[in-house]
Amino acid sequence: MAAWDDLTVTISLFDTTGDRNRYDPLPKIGGKGLFTAELEAALHEHRIDLAVHSLKDLPVEDSPGLTILAIPERAAAADVLICRHTDQLSTLPAGATVGTSSLRRAAQILACRPDVHIKDIRGNVNTRLNKVDDPDQGYDATILALAGLERLGYQDLPQVHPIPSELMLPAPGQGALAIQGRAEDSETSRYLAVLDHQPTRAAVEAERAFLAGLGGGCSLPVGALAAVKAQRLHLQALVADPGGRQLIRVSDTGLPDSAAELGQQLAAQALRQGAATLLAKG
Repeated sequence: MAAWDDLTVTISLFDTTGDRNRYDPLPKIGGKGLFTAELEAALHEHRIDLAVHSLKDLPVEDSPGLTILAIPERAAAADVLICRHTDQLSTLPAGATVGTSSLRRAAQILACRPDVHIKDIRGNVNTRLNKVDDPDQGYDATILALAGLERLGYQDLPQVHPIPSELMLPAPGQGALAIQGRAEDSETSRYLAVLDHQPTRAAVEAERAFLAGLGGGCSLPVGALAAVKAQRLHLQALVADPGGRQLIRVSDTGLPDSAAELGQQLAAQALRQGAATLLAKG
């Protein structure tokens, strides 16, 4: 609205399947499309003109007739450790219980600390923070996305500790928003062009192309992180078995306008190194 004087925006709020079911592990209840199906149906039915998603929740294949019209500048992509006992994974108490419903996070935690116990945890940020604070809930720590904490103003809480990307790669697209609309809606696309951030788009296209090249969805134990530096696109990615016993790491650089090709090339490299076998264990 700041960019277009003639524009009026009405906000419609949606509760998705992933929002309503805060108890079952995400892979168990479907994973793919859990946070997007209701919004996409509203787009198809012309009840809304655009939908704002967390990009990591959006399936890598465009739904028929829909497309990503804009990707704003990315927030922080990293994961953080939420713990009052220590500030890093390596110094968690022996046999600690870490709450996560993410196979990606669980695999990377176990790769670093095979002695810890992984326990499912669901709910919004406040709910998860409260569960870690309450001894009766049985959690010593949990892992959250830094972007979500920053958007709520919680990034400076004393129990929030950054995790280096060498220990934990984020989900493809983590920290980025996707503005989705109807592919033929040129008017809405024109309005949204001002929000599209090309370095972010190149980075997340590479990450999502890596995930797509593996033939998987957002619930798999796959991490990827890309960034444009000095006019080169740098991508690092991994595939893990769910128990964290084996991780396949790949990385390379390319041109920002060939982001999808870079992601596909690294996916092919990971598959040659046995990624399909690891993913089959999930």
